[in-house]
Amino acid sequence: MSSPQYLNLKEAQNILAIIGIEFSERQIKRSAELNAHGLRKLPYFIDPIDGRLKIEKNILLEIYAKAQTEAKDTAINKLEL
Repeated sequence: MSSPQYLNLKEAQNILAIIGIEFSERQIKRSAELNAHGLRKLPYFIDPIDGRLKIEKNILLEIYAKAQTEAKDTAINKLEL
């Protein structure tokens, strides 16, 4: 089992770009902003040492993989893979 790799906003943006999901700097920042209920779109947390937003790489990738699976499962014309 590998140790967690924590990414800052720019690194998260780059990881998503590698898998073909491109966001502008503003879009990636919006994913980390708190909404009216105090929640973020993605599970960023504030690093207790440097005070910057971080997200764990594998969690970020799992979120997108889960969203893809859910999209496939709810599609009218499901692909049989």
